[in-house]
Amino acid sequence: MAGEPGDRERGFTIVDRRASAAEASGPAAQAAPELPRVDFSTFVLSLGTSALYHLGIVAHPETGQKVSPPELALARNTIDTLELLEEKTRGNLDAQERELLESLLYELRMHFVAAGKARS
Repeated sequence: MAGEPGDRERGFTIVDRRASAAEASGPAAQAAPELPRVDFSTFVLSLGTSALYHLGIVAHPETGQKVSPPELALARNTIDTLELLEEKTRGNLDAQERELLESLLYELRMHFVAAGKARS
């Protein structure tokens, strides 16, 4: 029975199976694109680009294809997310970040309304 006097505790061994630094610097790692530093502005612009894609305004970066017809529900969800960020960060953004978010939301709302009218 475990836990009785005389029982020896069994240890365990941890083996790190992740790629070593040498493996991570091989040809596959070198082919990976350099990604921009993530800050509030790049995050907001990423969400904005996603909404523009779902509205059929910009093409997918890998396929070059635009969404047709626009995916209004997905675009609306992304716009709602940006509106939530605007609300929750109010008073905590610098002037440039605030202006970016406000102008991006304005542009997305106008495109959303236009896409909705075009569908009707």
